[in-house]
Amino acid sequence: MQLAAATDAFLLHLQQKNLSPNTLAAYRRDLDKLQQLADAEGLTDIQKLDEMRLRSWLAQLHRGGLSPKSLQRWLSAVRTLLRFCVREGWLKANVAEGLRAPKAAKKLPRLLDVDAAAQFVESPLDVTTNNSDERLTLRDVAILELFYSSGLRLSELTGLNWSDLDLAGGEVRVTGKGNKTRLLPVGQHARRALEEWRRCAPAAVADERGAEPVFTSAKGRRLGNRAVQQRLAHWARAGGADQRVHPHMLRHSFASHMLESSGDLRAVQELLGHADISTTQIYTHLDFQHLARVYDKAHPRAHKSDDD
Repeated sequence: MQLAAATDAFLLHLQQKNLSPNTLAAYRRDLDKLQQLADAEGLTDIQKLDEMRLRSWLAQLHRGGLSPKSLQRWLSAVRTLLRFCVREGWLKANVAEGLRAPKAAKKLPRLLDVDAAAQFVESPLDVTTNNSDERLTLRDVAILELFYSSGLRLSELTGLNWSDLDLAGGEVRVTGKGNKTRLLPVGQHARRALEEWRRCAPAAVADERGAEPVFTSAKGRRLGNRAVQQRLAHWARAGGADQRVHPHMLRHSFASHMLESSGDLRAVQELLGHADISTTQIYTHLDFQHLARVYDKAHPRAHKSDDD
């Protein structure tokens, strides 16, 4: 079976599955790369493909500057093509199944330091804006304090109902990814902000189950994710922040500051609701960066002397 004919048959198969135009275009681009590599070596028969040749091509693309993420996508396209060929009886085995592309480096999340986080969550009380509604200012303070106090995801915060909160006990029950529920502590500042918001909040419009949302608009309707993002951006601009602040930045800041103070990775994993501790381990890198900065500033032999 010719590689070009097998690729055409595979792309036609994908078109019949009603995939998006962008997905089809991505498959076509990646398989064009495969065809170009095969043409350069005079390979036309798909049965002549083997693992060593594919591994060599993968390395060649890597040397050519293709990013790990692009290499992973290319290999996935090749693997899916060969899987299709096995089903059609054109190949006995998928020689790409055992190949792995280089892992993409995880980007460290941006965060606020302890002082900047405290300043930001209190900023609505310090920043005066024209035509500001005092009630909504108190609501926004409660949103910011709760984000930073308990490390909530954006969807967890907007999905909160008053029945999920026990302010006297300092607890909040949230439902996160995979519909998993966890109980989190709520700090003193966040509890006080929530109590002030509850005293002046407009009557909430209950949902179909009769639940009353915690965070609402002036008309009592539950705030959506986009509205909360816009409020954080508003307060960042009003306070003259030198960077864009978004909900996940407060969650990252919460996690890093907790790990920095406690050193307990498992506890931070539970608080964040991560199913896999490897997801939480990125914060150990952030913690090391903090330690490295402290070392550089404090250790007498951390820097070269002027005489060196």
